[in-house]
Amino acid sequence: MKQTLLISALAGVLGFGIPAILESCLPLSPALVQSQSPPVSQASVQPDALPPETTEPAATDAALLPPTDGCILIDLLLEDGSVTQLPLDEYLTGVLLAEMPASFPVEAQMAQAVVARTYALRQWSGNGKHENADLCSDPACCQAWISYETYAEKNGTAAARQAADQAALAVIGTDAQALFYGGSLIDATYFSCSGGRTEAAVAVWGSDVPYLQSVESPGEEDAAHYSETAQFSSDQFRDLLAGEVNLSGDLRGWFGQVSYTEGDGVASMTIGGKEIPGTRLRRLLGLRSTMFTVSVTDSGILIHTLGNGHRVGMSQYGAKAMAENGSGYQEILEHYYTGAELLRYTYSPE
Repeated sequence: MKQTLLISALAGVLGFGIPAILESCLPLSPALVQSQSPPVSQASVQPDALPPETTEPAATDAALLPPTDGCILIDLLLEDGSVTQLPLDEYLTGVLLAEMPASFPVEAQMAQAVVARTYALRQWSGNGKHENADLCSDPACCQAWISYETYAEKNGTAAARQAADQAALAVIGTDAQALFYGGSLIDATYFSCSGGRTEAAVAVWGSDVPYLQSVESPGEEDAAHYSETAQFSSDQFRDLLAGEVNLSGDLRGWFGQVSYTEGDGVASMTIGGKEIPGTRLRRLLGLRSTMFTVSVTDSGILIHTLGNGHRVGMSQYGAKAMAENGSGYQEILEHYYTGAELLRYTYSPE
């Protein structure tokens, strides 16, 4: 499924319109060409201006341009094991429906569209995990995706129509825009909420990635799992860590020194005399994030977490908060992906 990724400068781009080569789609032997044009200005899209009885996006300047995203076909592995092929813009609309609440501001949805597009293009161009597909619909592996029909079954036709319109506007309003670093598509990771500060990639996956650094992310408190407390009996806790350390005696003496990451997550915690990485503790204990504190009570062990997810890249609820405070999608992306460039790609045959 490897595609060729061609990086070069383009001439003849008027503003952020599509070059003449894109007036017709040529889906055979696709390549991506990065434009060196300046960052894209905010698109003027307002979801509340959508026609009430149509699932077609409202007319915008972006909507009047040839559909660049529609030129790329994505092979998507579904939950039932089948593979379906659909245009990138249709795929991205399904990702937004699955990944971000329809109530989020349009600028947050547009930021999500760019991030989802960048992630998808990186997989499509040869970094995918699947032999017979570019991506799958499992959020634990790739990105969540849902069809309009399934979304409508779960949420009702009226709600689905409005949500699909908003998602389509976010996709159209950012058509062909992706994030690059050093001439290559970035690994555009994202998550629900951070607990107030994102984590650097090196703290979670062990590799330093220049555009995935720790940044502040306030205003996430309305996220569903922003703050949670998990309670364990001493026996439950002992059983969960049985493969790591043998715990005995007074549980108040089990816990020792704690070290923290730049993103305020637990880098490591000494338990039963053994230093255990925070990322491993998160997996073993089923915690929402590595930003947690431990307290011991007469009834057992309480672990309080902040944030939900790996906390690397863009916080979806942080994007929501920034949009509500007046930030455009470009500013949101610049904040969460340090030094990455927002550029257009163009679709061209080899």
